[in-house]
Amino acid sequence: MARTTSEASSSVSGVTQLFQLLRDGVPRTRADLAKATGLARSTVAARVDELMRLGLISPIAEAVSTGGRPPSQFALNPRARLVLAADIGASHATVAVTDLAATVVAERTEPLDITLGPEPVLTWVVAQATALLEGMDRSPRDVAAIGMGLPGPVEHSTGRPVNPPIMPGWDRFDVPGWMRQHLDVPVLVDNDVNIMALGERAVAWPGVDHLMFVKVATGIGSGVISGGGLQRGAQGTAGDIGHVRVARGADVPCHCGNRGCLEALASGPAIARALREQGIAAENGDDVVELVKRGNIDAIQAVRQAGRDIGEVLTTCVSLINPSVIAIGGSMARVGEHLIAGVREVVYTRSIPLATEHLAIVQSTAAQKAGVLGAAMLAIEHALSPDALSSLVSA
Repeated sequence: MARTTSEASSSVSGVTQLFQLLRDGVPRTRADLAKATGLARSTVAARVDELMRLGLISPIAEAVSTGGRPPSQFALNPRARLVLAADIGASHATVAVTDLAATVVAERTEPLDITLGPEPVLTWVVAQATALLEGMDRSPRDVAAIGMGLPGPVEHSTGRPVNPPIMPGWDRFDVPGWMRQHLDVPVLVDNDVNIMALGERAVAWPGVDHLMFVKVATGIGSGVISGGGLQRGAQGTAGDIGHVRVARGADVPCHCGNRGCLEALASGPAIARALREQGIAAENGDDVVELVKRGNIDAIQAVRQAGRDIGEVLTTCVSLINPSVIAIGGSMARVGEHLIAGVREVVYTRSIPLATEHLAIVQSTAAQKAGVLGAAMLAIEHALSPDALSSLVSA
């Protein structure tokens, strides 16, 4: 007899509920699942069979037997689907293919100028993604979702950049809509530093619920995780510390139209400009990094001062957010401890002792991988969400 609509809906909901328990990758037996859900073993068995049919879970090594036949264990099958991850910065971009555990299977990074505009940049992303899939003998049909980070404010609900200072031509451009015309899968877009925060936490601080990731590169921004969740704010601009005013730079113009912004003082281009004013050849942040690595005292001092400027803004953040970890990443983090020393110098001196008693200010562990891993996690979270899974089960 055919099932009623309510019965079918209940079955889909039950399968989805069971899968959410198995998403963490921890192996469980049918008995474990029955105990955790309070469901009858026959019901659990039927739902496990459905998830196996969809390829979302798979049997793994047998559990220890207490007598008789060893019980089978099941866990997430990370190879069931793929996701595409794109980390787009001001001057470089990375596209990667990962499995459902955010393990990178293939990737490609190239210089790419964000000022070329949305269509040339996104065309490059689609071309690289397609080439990577073809090289794996896979197709877009195997892709569950796309995660993407952009170097500017993003309205997360629509995936549209909003007045991005260093992205001319991108304002309100429908990034997900354009991408779906070429790769017809769900597209999730966020600010690049937000996705870096997700990637850093996953790699180095999975048990930390209060974390800031600070990117120092062509621009400066931060991603804020509080209470275990990414904080985007009302319009997606939470963490945009690059355009907070710093007293030392009151007369320094910023490309955003204001003066004295942190980004105008402490970003890679800003440090290079300060060195040129001293007669030292430095065209960009990469040149600054090389000077520091060669032991140039003026470059080291300039980087240390940039760290102090960043620390001045982060002191306020520490009072407002009270993170337990501040991770410093981005291309300028390659200068090593010199930048972080400047940050620590100010934050530990000017913050109240209770706020810094257990505060770690560290170099990013995920480093250049933070963005692409965070973009993958953004896509995976959508692909394995109850709503997305319900659509898959009921298809």
